[in-house]
Amino acid sequence: MWIAHANNDWATRHAGALAALSVLALAIGGTQTAQAAPAAPATLAAPRARLRIPGGGPGIGFDDIGYFSVLDRVSIPAGRTGMLDLIDPRNGAIAARYRIAPAAANQAHRAGTTSAAYGDGYIFASDHEHSAVVVLNAHDGKAVSRVPLASEPDYVRYLGARRELWVTEPRGQQIQVFRIRSGAQPRFTLIRTVAVPGGPESLVFDSALGRAYTNLWKDKTAVLDLAHPGVIGTWRNGCAGPRGLALDEARQFLFVGCAEGAATVLDLRSGGRMLAKATVGAGVDIISYSAALRHLYVPGARAATLTVFRVSDSGALQPRALYRTAPGAHCVTDDGRGRVFVCDPRAGRILEFRDQLM
Repeated sequence: MWIAHANNDWATRHAGALAALSVLALAIGGTQTAQAAPAAPATLAAPRARLRIPGGGPGIGFDDIGYFSVLDRVSIPAGRTGMLDLIDPRNGAIAARYRIAPAAANQAHRAGTTSAAYGDGYIFASDHEHSAVVVLNAHDGKAVSRVPLASEPDYVRYLGARRELWVTEPRGQQIQVFRIRSGAQPRFTLIRTVAVPGGPESLVFDSALGRAYTNLWKDKTAVLDLAHPGVIGTWRNGCAGPRGLALDEARQFLFVGCAEGAATVLDLRSGGRMLAKATVGAGVDIISYSAALRHLYVPGARAATLTVFRVSDSGALQPRALYRTAPGAHCVTDDGRGRVFVCDPRAGRILEFRDQLM
């Protein structure tokens, strides 16, 4: 792993993020007492590799990058280029490119395609230009269907247990749920439109409890019933501006990224009680969690850092490392084997890190 030590000016600008790694801001377990966390190595390591996305020179409004475990591919919906790129995590090379939407001049993350999901041999990718989801055959990348939406899409998620496609639509403050009938020409039937006033932001499924979770834009996470899609409750999540979500289904922990520069842990077994909160670099959006390594990855776009936490069995966030990313780098995913990918929207590229603390 190539490590480039930061110069003094960079370290000074990010002194707050460095200091945050040595203190767990809040650990709640019946009483609100702060607990010290082990000091993390202030590595400030540079990326192991930088992958430029074709056509990304002017900048790309990356958003929901992800990992398709069945395909062993990192999904890069490349914003304004209109392309969905699939990266082979073993060598960091682009393995496939699929046209989803027309190329756009707009660099914001509401242009082109910004979210994708895999399920049952299909890839589902958002098309902002036409407020739709494009459905591809995952084997050859050919478009086989298009699902029109009521509003502009944000997150696209596939619920395999129920053969459903869920699409969040923040402008409409709703989630549309479609039932899928597979075939050479798959058919999609809208079965529910779930109103989410004040949201939705991010979306994760909890098959163990039969729930889904999505954030509201201010201080709460909404709980939805998978069997009868609808909001059945809200929990305070410890964030002023909740953004990304991640789940440890086995240990029933829900992780929430806070835009102001924090991450929290909620206990799903006790009605969303907050177990821990840790300060990180400012500008948190999308987060990622490796269940195999028990590591939580939290990028701070304004701080240009990636903080790595180990999550204990009690839910405590133990800071392990701090990496240098790039200004505006707000999205992250990992392959569960220690390969971590962070978006660099301004430069139109993907930064690759190796988690050495497995």
